[in-house]
Amino acid sequence: MADPENSEKEDQEKSQDTQPKHGTAGRIVSWLAPVLAVVVCAGAGFVLGRLFGTRGATQTVSAAQPPASVEATASPMPPETADGGASWYYDVDPVIGNLNEPGVVRYVRLGLTLEVGGMSEKDGTAFFEQRKPLLKNWLTLYLNNLTLDDVRGEKNLRQMQTQIADAFNQSLFPGAKPRIKRILFKELSIQ
Repeated sequence: MADPENSEKEDQEKSQDTQPKHGTAGRIVSWLAPVLAVVVCAGAGFVLGRLFGTRGATQTVSAAQPPASVEATASPMPPETADGGASWYYDVDPVIGNLNEPGVVRYVRLGLTLEVGGMSEKDGTAFFEQRKPLLKNWLTLYLNNLTLDDVRGEKNLRQMQTQIADAFNQSLFPGAKPRIKRILFKELSIQ
């Protein structure tokens, strides 16, 4: 007959052999599965975001439609000088806008100088100082609607100057002769 002690030892050895051993491979698999799941989900989110997403509701700013807030000003326009007046320059503080580039954050910093004619410098400076916050607001919205391609190249920059001048003239001097002759870029940097 078999010895009961020997049979217990044999049973213990057999049970140890049949239990799965968790070695190095078992540990790697146990943490590799969640990591792989996170990587797959992140990749899928990135791809779907690039295909269908934007960074929020896009705002459309058109140079043909001046902002209502600029038109709704209480003080009258400065009087036009009889001879059309010599040109003078007015600096607008730099404005920073976030370009409309889905999936990437790009900023543009724009500083302008307005070439103004048809009004005296004293009256015009007071007029523009009062409306400076409105001009900066319009510029910020305008810049946020542009893409990186819209601010590259001489042709596009000249088009920007024209659009800004037209919008400022339409909103600041509705129904009157344009008094902003040109927009000059004092500073333009893209980051």
